[in-house]
Amino acid sequence: MNSFTHLDGKQQPHMVDVSEKQITRRTAKAQAIVKLGKEVMAAFDGNDIQSKKGPVFHTAILAGIQGAKKTSDLIPLCHPLPLTKCHITIDKMDNERIRIEAEAITDGKTGVEMEALSAASVAALTLYDMCKAISKAIVIENIALQEKTGGKSGDYKAQ
Repeated sequence: MNSFTHLDGKQQPHMVDVSEKQITRRTAKAQAIVKLGKEVMAAFDGNDIQSKKGPVFHTAILAGIQGAKKTSDLIPLCHPLPLTKCHITIDKMDNERIRIEAEAITDGKTGVEMEALSAASVAALTLYDMCKAISKAIVIENIALQEKTGGKSGDYKAQ
């Protein structure tokens, strides 16, 4: 069984030492599924949902990018990373749900899984915030890493 990398020999939390690692290209893709419901999706115009607060999907995308950039401020043991790319898309799945897909890339010594997951999460939370006036029954159903490349642990792709 693998041990937790964020625990030292005395089982105390610590930030992993990456000083000896080589700089390599690291990528990660994550998704979030959000059940907005029929009432909210009724406002979908084919591109976005317009609200008094502004364009909902565009605002969620910008919030997700900001979330990726702030990951090390939110997750205590994450290293601050210089992202070279963060891209988020929001697509309609059916008449109630949307899929948020977030991609993060860096050339660094540690992976960007947490940045991609943070991007998807913050975008999903922003959708809730912007649509809660119409419905408070919005459900963030699934936040998951879809794939990652680079690093010592190698590549990963969700089944």
